[in-house]
Amino acid sequence: MPGIIFPAEWYPQSAVQVTWPHRNTDWAESLEEVTACYVALSKEILRREKLLVVCRDTGEVEKYFSGDERENLLCVEIESNDTWARDHGAISLFVDNKPTISDFGFNGWGLKFAANRDNLITGKLFEKAVLRPEVVYLNRLNFILEGGSIESDGKGTILTTTECLLSPNRNQPMTQDEIGNYLKHALGAERILWLRHGFLAGDDTDSHIDTLARFCEERTIAYVKCDDPEDEHYDELKAMEKELESFVAYDGRSYRLVDLPMADAVYHDGERLPATYANFLIINGAVLLPFYGTEKDEIAKRQLQKAFPDREIVGIDCRPLIRQHGSLHCVTMQLPIGFL
Repeated sequence: MPGIIFPAEWYPQSAVQVTWPHRNTDWAESLEEVTACYVALSKEILRREKLLVVCRDTGEVEKYFSGDERENLLCVEIESNDTWARDHGAISLFVDNKPTISDFGFNGWGLKFAANRDNLITGKLFEKAVLRPEVVYLNRLNFILEGGSIESDGKGTILTTTECLLSPNRNQPMTQDEIGNYLKHALGAERILWLRHGFLAGDDTDSHIDTLARFCEERTIAYVKCDDPEDEHYDELKAMEKELESFVAYDGRSYRLVDLPMADAVYHDGERLPATYANFLIINGAVLLPFYGTEKDEIAKRQLQKAFPDREIVGIDCRPLIRQHGSLHCVTMQLPIGFL
């Protein structure tokens, strides 16, 4: 079996990939507002590393950036259904020390939404020779796996949820053991930590781990904590907290747990949206944290600083993103050093 390393998100990065919103996506009615959000998060990334933008029209993206920003900006014209790069983007691995993009299947979170174009993006990026010539392409399209559904500690541990990976229309009739063994084989994992509890109202992803609990370093997990017994999430998130307390890190020691506040309820057209502070993005020297325009934003920022004492915590207004049931981490995918 080849030596496989699944880098943690805090490993040094060469770039972050995004897929730019356009008028033929679900963003059509709020395109100006969501584009402003993309520009804000893109500028923070461009200050620190490269940005790979999948888009319909290069000129429509480049006009928002100038000077040094342009030096780090790479636009590639590829058709897309939507903009959730975390889930249609490739999983970056090192296989026998070779940078490798693992192209897993994406089927719109269990056939909920069209994904025919999104599912081809990674293959087209490779065909267009966008990545460095030494990068190897690995076709895993026969297995459905979204980047938002798995967390890696870089030490052979995968954190995920049973609700997502065992859901219908992804990889059934595979059992939990079969899926776990596949992940060990494909991602070089030595163990899988399965969360059975935890959800967010309005979530289309079937409880992606990146909405609930995140590795911040090998022994630290930040997670969503609900203190309001009247909130519909209280029982499930309390049960998730107990599960996290029972887990041990790769070295057998208990995890250091950093609790993030439950975001104040956000509604759109009478529906509660899955606002969460766990959907942050780790980049070189900083962490981009979704903000939702309430006092909880600063509480979440202070809490996350405890998990990342040496990184700048930068808030990004993600109210436009949450209206389509996603947030900051969902629209981004990091590429480690050596890929771009």
